[in-house]
Amino acid sequence: METGPNSEKGRAIRRKLIGEAAAKRIDETVHNDPIKQKFGDYAAEAVFGMFWGRPGLDMKTRALICVVSDTAIHAWPELKIHLRMARNEGWTEEELSEALLHMGGYVGLPTVREALLVARDLFAEMRAER
Repeated sequence: METGPNSEKGRAIRRKLIGEAAAKRIDETVHNDPIKQKFGDYAAEAVFGMFWGRPGLDMKTRALICVVSDTAIHAWPELKIHLRMARNEGWTEEELSEALLHMGGYVGLPTVREALLVARDLFAEMRAER
């Protein structure tokens, strides 16, 4: 694990956003090889430590921005992660579903359909975890 000035801050923010269990699961299954470990280190340092740790927007708003951008660029695995973060930051299933539906006029219904399928599965997964 590489460290830089924002690494620990970033790891703490990531754990807060995604939850301890999900962070551990991702570390054990996604970031468990040398290439992905480097990616995880970079994400902790640059994305979570620098971007998410900036003043100016609360984490709840930042999470919604990620949900919207993931949907717009069809980043389905990232959407699942960011939907979890958004739920953990206080967005309801209804609010997130409505935000995704609202995007239909801007990014297209097929894209929104896929996003809603990701959301449906993630919401069910999160309910089962409780």
